[in-house]
Amino acid sequence: MSDDVTPPSGAAEASGPSEPRIFTLAEARALIPEVRERVSELVTLRADFAELAADLDPQRGGGESALGGRAELKAMEARVSELQAWFPEQGIEVKGLAPVLIDFPALLDGISVRLCWLEGEFELAWYHRSDLGFIARRPLPPTTTEG
Repeated sequence: MSDDVTPPSGAAEASGPSEPRIFTLAEARALIPEVRERVSELVTLRADFAELAADLDPQRGGGESALGGRAELKAMEARVSELQAWFPEQGIEVKGLAPVLIDFPALLDGISVRLCWLEGEFELAWYHRSDLGFIARRPLPPTTTEG
């Protein structure tokens, strides 16, 4: 295996709306601190939203909640949508929300892969072939550098 995860020449500039952004490993890893921060907020909101929605559900006899009412539920929903929108704006693919699972399109030895990050992981250390998905997830090769 080569020592780098790199995009083809000019890939970032040539990417149109239908083509995914191609990340280098270094570019994807540089986004992980912000990803973790946004995911942390998303996890809290996800739990609060579920709890508040259940508390307000009339079929559950709801009506009151320590988390608020319908206005707070709508505000949480809007913030969740705002947080979710950030990922595709960066070229990151959101594959799941509970748990949060995201992919960064990349090339590894000329093969289309997804650098894969799962909620709770500290660093970006996994990948899978683009055509196989999560079931083929494996650790990045130890020789892979900050390309």
